[in-house]
Amino acid sequence: MAIMDFGGTKEEVVTRSEFSLEKARKVLKDETIAILGYGVQGPGQSLNLKDNGFKVIIGQSKQFQEDWDRAVKDGWKPGVTLFEIEEAVQKATIIEVLVSDAAQRVVWPLIKKNMKPGSALYFSHGFSIVYKTQTKVIPPKNVDVIMVAPKGSGTSLRRNFLSGEGINASFAVFQDATGRAMDRAIALGIGIGAGYLFPTTFEKEVYSDLVGERGVLMGALAGIMEAQYDTLRKHGHSPSEAFNETVEELTESLIRLVAENGMDWMYSNCSATAQRGALDWKPKFKKAVMPVFKDLYERVATGAETKRVISACGKVNYKTQLGKELKKMGDSEMWQAGKTTRNLRPKEKQKANAGSATGIGGRKSN
Repeated sequence: MAIMDFGGTKEEVVTRSEFSLEKARKVLKDETIAILGYGVQGPGQSLNLKDNGFKVIIGQSKQFQEDWDRAVKDGWKPGVTLFEIEEAVQKATIIEVLVSDAAQRVVWPLIKKNMKPGSALYFSHGFSIVYKTQTKVIPPKNVDVIMVAPKGSGTSLRRNFLSGEGINASFAVFQDATGRAMDRAIALGIGIGAGYLFPTTFEKEVYSDLVGERGVLMGALAGIMEAQYDTLRKHGHSPSEAFNETVEELTESLIRLVAENGMDWMYSNCSATAQRGALDWKPKFKKAVMPVFKDLYERVATGAETKRVISACGKVNYKTQLGKELKKMGDSEMWQAGKTTRNLRPKEKQKANAGSATGIGGRKSN
C-alpha cells in the first residue's frame, strides 16, 4: 500500500501503481466471479470485470424479467454466462452479492446452501453483515467474506470506466478463511476499475454510507434544493431563474470546480460578493444541520435505519409505492423546470459528455 497525506492525516491506500491490473488478473486467474443481481451495481461491476479480462457470470432471477432482459441486452447469454442465482453460485468461486440490501436476506439461504468451501463472499455494502441480527446473513466459517464499495452509482462506475477514469472505492476483509481474502478483495477492486482503494471495516463503511446517502449526497441535497427553490418562487422569481440559481449553476459549474481543486479553490474563483456571502453563511447552515446529523448517525448506529429499509423495501408493493414517490418528485415544478433546462442545453455539449469507448486497463468495451 502507498502512504498518502490527507489534510495532515496519513492513510494507506492502494493504487494501480503498486497493484496493477496484470497482478489482479494473476490473483484471480483461476476464479469464476458470479455477479448476483443485475440491478444497480451489477451491470457496471460485471461489465468492467469482463472488459478487464476476468471470468464473469451473472446470477439473476427470471422472476425479475426487466433485470433479466437487461442482462441479455448487455450481451450475457442464458445458459452460458447468465443463470438463475442458485446455478450461478454453484459455478462460482467468488460470489458478488449485489442484489438490493432488503433482498439479500431473502436470497441468502439459497446462496449459503450452494457455496463451496474456500469461496469468497463479496459485498459492496456492509449492510447485511453488520446488521446480521436483522438480516440473518451469517456466513459459514469456511469462506472468505470481503467487500469492495465503489463511492458512486453503478452507472457512474461504468461511465467512468469507459472514459478511462475510475471511481474510488473502499475495501475490507471481514473473514479470511483461505489466507487470500485481502488479495482477492484488492484484485476485485482493481478489476472493477476503482480509481484508488482505501481500507475500512464493514461497520465503518455501512455507517458512513447510510449517513452519506441520507445526508449530503442525496437526502440533504434534495431537501436544501427544494427549500431554496420554494423560497425564491414565493418571492416572485421565475421557475427558470429559481432552478438555475438552485441547481443548474451548482451541477454545471460550481461542483465541477470543487471536483477539480476543492471548495476553497472554487470560492477563490467566484466573485468577491459570492465569496463573502458563502463564508458568512456557511457556519449558520452548519449550526442548523448539526442536530439533524447527530440524530441521523445515532439512527444508523442503532440499526433503526436498517429496520426502516427492511420493513419498507421488503413489502410486495414497494416498487409501486416507490414509483409514486419518485413521480411526485419528478412532477414537481422544480424538476419539470430542470427537464426543460436540460433540453435547452446545446446538443453539441451533450454529445461531448457521452464518453469514449476505452476502459481502464486499455481494453476496449464491448
